[in-house]
Amino acid sequence: MTAKPPHNKRTAKRVGIGARPPANPHAEAWIRQGEAGALNKGDLYTARLTLDITPALRARIKVSAFTQGVTVADLLRGILAREFPSKDTP
Repeated sequence: MTAKPPHNKRTAKRVGIGARPPANPHAEAWIRQGEAGALNKGDLYTARLTLDITPALRARIKVSAFTQGVTVADLLRGILAREFPSKDTP
């Protein structure tokens, strides 16, 4: 008597990947419209700053950013820009 090979669910059914759907010219134009005027992060901010803070301070910063409707990064950039103004700015 011969033993049956174990049933493998992964090979039991194969699903082929179909052809890529045709491009929608209106959607493509809409996507490219955003790319034309978009600034990359590197265009404005090219340096990364890492610092250690307490969890309590981090929580206060996050709550403040949320209540002002801005990201933590934007909030901290604004604070740092006000505290350390450029020599070019009057």
